[in-house]
Amino acid sequence: MSPVIQLENIEKVYDTGAVPVYALRDVNLEIRRGEFVAIMGTSGSGKSTLMNILGCLDRPTAGRYLLEGMDVSQLDKDQRAIVRNQKLGFVFQGFNLLRRTTALENVELPLIYAGVPAAERARRARVALSIVGLAHREDNQPNQLSGGQQQRVAIARALVNDPSMLLADEPTGNLDTQTSIDVMNVFQRLNRESGITIVLVTHEPDIAAYAGRIITVRDGRIVSSTGLQACVVPPTLEVSPC
Repeated sequence: MSPVIQLENIEKVYDTGAVPVYALRDVNLEIRRGEFVAIMGTSGSGKSTLMNILGCLDRPTAGRYLLEGMDVSQLDKDQRAIVRNQKLGFVFQGFNLLRRTTALENVELPLIYAGVPAAERARRARVALSIVGLAHREDNQPNQLSGGQQQRVAIARALVNDPSMLLADEPTGNLDTQTSIDVMNVFQRLNRESGITIVLVTHEPDIAAYAGRIITVRDGRIVSSTGLQACVVPPTLEVSPC
């Protein structure tokens, strides 16, 4: 499978006015099409900075970032926004749904920015909601949905533009254990059935265990990249992720 992501000698340095702060140092990483990868690390490890660069929300101080073969590391703000809309789907801890807007309308949002006509927007949004099992809730507003259902709407919104990759930043951070299991099962099913590439940032080992590969970041460096060779059942979960 061809790589979706190639990072070559990536560094991110913040100028604090006194001593430069290295958030990332000499990061080299390849993620191939169809992988489900979890990025783990403690607070301050650099994992959020790495996610921001992968998501074209920020650019590195040095090094190259190739996204599907295109060097996006030196794009300006507007160019990165176009790449995000066309190639990336985002799922966040806080759902980020518009409150007085239906599930269907929330899912349509990326298509509005892309200039897709209204009828096609609605069709594609309904397909995305069906994929995450919420076809029957398209007219509900977020306050009429559970936390897990809101996160599934957010996943549908991330899928609606047919992105090259889903980026999920602590997607279960606001959810209880059973709801977290349900949401992670959705990610796992999407990866297995549609082959979409998923990159998940988490600090929780039981959530990372759903991925096919776990990358650990410490002090701005990748210190390990481990593929799961067998089913891992974290002791805090009642249901196997496999």
